[in-house]
Amino acid sequence: MKHEWRKAEKGLYVPQASPVLIHIPKQRFFVIHGKGNPNGEEFAKRVEVLYSLAYAIRMMPKNGFVPPGYYEYTVYPLEAVWSLTRKGRLLSALDKNEFLYKLMIRQPDFVDNGTILKAFEIANRKKPNDLLNEVTFEEIEEGMAVQILHVGPYDAEPASFEKIDRFLEENDLLRRSKKHREIYLNDFRKTVPAKLKTVLRCQVEKDMS
Repeated sequence: MKHEWRKAEKGLYVPQASPVLIHIPKQRFFVIHGKGNPNGEEFAKRVEVLYSLAYAIRMMPKNGFVPPGYYEYTVYPLEAVWSLTRKGRLLSALDKNEFLYKLMIRQPDFVDNGTILKAFEIANRKKPNDLLNEVTFEEIEEGMAVQILHVGPYDAEPASFEKIDRFLEENDLLRRSKKHREIYLNDFRKTVPAKLKTVLRCQVEKDMS
């Protein structure tokens, strides 16, 4: 049976519009870092190179290579961890050019070193791209986190973060850092802003004070 993350992993990817405490297990990702406005060309190029690797693995059986343990699956959604440069943290108004981001796409559990190397080979052969040299493969365990589903434009996210802040205060929780993760459940290039669905997630810990 085809593994569809929306159905098989609803707890991770389909939260409600109110905050919930959750434990995020160890996961593995193709990762690339960047800086600047997410509406710019550089951001789009980094997204493109991640998808070239993700689909290289997804389509391997049709290209004559079947990874050990391979199973049919839906490609995981784009994710990003966001923070600000030191300059951005000092500014009184938000400047998107000072954004720091870590883009990533999760990979299935069967992916091993051989599959990763094969993915780079296929992606580079299909469309050579210097950004492939910036992509790494990482294992990440977020641990305890609070997440919420945000529906609407990205610029309206502060309202959802206010809900998270209230939830943290009511449950004696603290954010572990000012960074946060976003998971994009639909294609922002093809979706009107009012219908965008984004998982907002913050790593947290118990307030021991």
